[in-house]
Amino acid sequence: MSELLVLWGIVIAGSSGIPGLLVGRTSMIGQWVTTLLAVFASGLGLGGVGWFWATGDSQPIVRPWPIPGGDFSVALDGLSAVFLLPIFLISLLGNVYGLGYWKQTEHPENGRKLRLFYGTLTSGMALLVIARNGILFLFGWEIMALSAFFLVTTEEHVKEVRETGWLYLVATHTATLCLFAVFALLRIANGSFALVPLNQDQPTPGLAMAIFILALVGFGLKAGIMPLHVWLPSAHAVAPSHVSAIMSGVLIKMGIYGLARVTSFFPNPPLEWGGVVLSLGVISGILGVAFAIGQHDIKRLLAYHSIENIGIIVMGLGLALIGRSLERPDWVILGLAGGLLHVWNHALFKALLFLSAGSVIHAAHTREIDHLGGLAKRMPGTALCFLVGAVAICGLPPLNGFVSEFLIYLGLFGTVGNGEGSSFAAAAFAAPALALIGALAVACFVKVYGAVFLGTARSDHARRAHESPVSMIGPMSVLVVCCFLIGLAPILIAPIFGKAVSAWDPGLKDADARLTALAPLNWITVMGLLLTAALLTVSVVLWLRLRYSNVKEGATWACGYIAPSPRMQYTSSSFAQMLVGLFGWALRPRTCRSKDLPLFPQHTAFHSEVPDTVLDEVMLPAFRFGGWLFSWSRVFQQGSIQTYLLYIFIALVALLLWR
Repeated sequence: MSELLVLWGIVIAGSSGIPGLLVGRTSMIGQWVTTLLAVFASGLGLGGVGWFWATGDSQPIVRPWPIPGGDFSVALDGLSAVFLLPIFLISLLGNVYGLGYWKQTEHPENGRKLRLFYGTLTSGMALLVIARNGILFLFGWEIMALSAFFLVTTEEHVKEVRETGWLYLVATHTATLCLFAVFALLRIANGSFALVPLNQDQPTPGLAMAIFILALVGFGLKAGIMPLHVWLPSAHAVAPSHVSAIMSGVLIKMGIYGLARVTSFFPNPPLEWGGVVLSLGVISGILGVAFAIGQHDIKRLLAYHSIENIGIIVMGLGLALIGRSLERPDWVILGLAGGLLHVWNHALFKALLFLSAGSVIHAAHTREIDHLGGLAKRMPGTALCFLVGAVAICGLPPLNGFVSEFLIYLGLFGTVGNGEGSSFAAAAFAAPALALIGALAVACFVKVYGAVFLGTARSDHARRAHESPVSMIGPMSVLVVCCFLIGLAPILIAPIFGKAVSAWDPGLKDADARLTALAPLNWITVMGLLLTAALLTVSVVLWLRLRYSNVKEGATWACGYIAPSPRMQYTSSSFAQMLVGLFGWALRPRTCRSKDLPLFPQHTAFHSEVPDTVLDEVMLPAFRFGGWLFSWSRVFQQGSIQTYLLYIFIALVALLLWR
C-alpha cells in the first residue's frame, strides 16, 4: 500500500506540469492546475510515508521490464522514508509559494518550463530513493539531474545563469559517471544490479575501497562536500528562490542518501572509511560557514551554509561508520540518527530561509545585502520567519537544529575511552569543530539579519519594499511550525529514526528504544518549553511596557551627529572583516580600494569579495591551461581527408610495431 501511494505520487508529480503547456503563456489557469496536481501528488507521497510509519507494512513492487539489468523493483524501508518526507513536503510548499513568487502572468517566457521541471525533479528524487535496482536508481538520478539543470537555467537569457548552468551540468554528469562505475563494481561484487547488502566475503578489499572512493566522489559532488562543492553556491544563487529551497533542502541530500545506502551494504567497513568521512564533514562545516560570512549576496550566503550543514550531516555519518567498524552500536545510533535528523532539520530551516530570502527579493528586487536594511518594519512577517530560520540553523534551543546537533555531540563525546568497549578518541576532535561551526553561524546570521532587517533602508529598493502575499507567507509559516515542533517534541519522531538506523544496520533491531535511552529527549522537551515560556513572557512584558508608557522616538545610535545617514551603519563587509581575515588563508579575499588618498579626499570607492577558492583559483585556471595546451593540437586539423588517412596509417603501423 505504501509503495503504491508513493508511486502514484511520483507519476502525478512528474506529469503535473503538462497541463500548463496546453494553455496560453499569460494564463494563470495552467499554473493553478499544475499546483493542484503537484499538491495532490505530494499528498499521496506523504500519505504513503505515513502509512509505512504507522503500520510498518512494506510490500516491495517487482515487475519485469525490457531494460536489461534486472527487474523494476521499488520498496520502502526506514531509510527511504526519512528522505521521502522532505521531498514531498518541500515540493508541496514550493509549488504553493510559486503562486505568488513566480506568477505566470509576470513570467510568460519561463513560468511553464519552471513548473514542468519542478514536478519532474520531485518525481526523480522520489524514484531514486525507493529504487532497489541500480539501473532504476540511475534512471531517477538522471531525471533529477537534468530537471535541476533546466530549473537552475530558468532565466537563461542572463549570461551568469547560462554559465552557472553549464558548470552544474559538468559537475552532475561527472558524478553520474562515478555512479556508473559504482554500480558496475557492485554488480561484480554481488552478481546483479540489485541494491542489497553484501556478504562478508563478497568484495575484495581493493574492490570495496574502489566502490567507496567512487561513491564518495559521485555522491559528494551532488551533496556539495568540500572540495567537491564548486557548482553549488552559484546554482543556488541564480535559481528562483523556491527552486533554491528544494535544491538546498532536498536535492543535495540525495548525495547523502546515496552515500548512506551504499555504505550500508558493507557489514564491516574499514575504520579509515569513517575517519575520512568524518574529516571531510569537519572541513565542509568549518569552511562552509567561513565562506558564508564573507558573502554579500544573501542567496549565495545561504548556499554556503548548505555546505556547512552537509558537513554536520556527514560528521554524523562518519561517526556511524566508525561505530560500525568498532562494533559500538551507541555511536552508530547517535551518529546516524543525529545526521538523518539533521537532514530533516536542514530541509526545514534552509527552505524557510530561502523562501524568506525570496520574499525579500520579491519585494526589494535585489540580492545584495548592502542594498537592504530596515525591512523588519516593512515586512514583519518575513522578518519573523527569517529570524526563526536563523535561530534554528545556528543550532540554538528551543528549535530543531539544536536537537540533531546535540545527538551528534553526544556520540562524539562518547568516543573518548571510558573503559567499556572499543574507543576511537581521535573522533572527539570533531566536537570542538562542531562548536566552532555553531559560533561562526551565529556571527554570520547576526550580520545578515542586522544588515537586512534592522537599521534603516540603504537604498530605494529597500524603501519601496512591501510584505509578500499569503501564498508566500503561508508555506513559510508551515516551516516555522515544523521547526518548533521538532525542537520541542523530539521524542515523537525518535521511532522514525530508530527504524532508519535499523535499515542502515540490520543488526540494530531495537535502535528506536536505545535512542531514547541514549539521549535525554524528554529533558530537551522540558527545557525547550521552559525556555519558550520565558521568551514569551519577556516579549509580552516588553510589548506592554512599550504600549502603555511614554516612549521618545529618535535615531538609533546617533552618536551625537545632527543628521545621521544610512551610510553610517555597519555593512556586511565591515561586520565580517575580522572573521574573514582570520580565515584569509582559505578564503583569499579580494579588495579594491584607492591606493593613495589626498589630504582632502573627494569621492572614493571600496569593494571587497570572497571568491570560491577551489573554483576560481584552482579549477578554472587549470581548465584554461588545459584549453591552451590542447589548442596546439589544431595544427593537426588540416581539413584534408588524405591527411587524416595518413594519421590512421601511422597509428596502425605504430600499434603493429608495439605489439
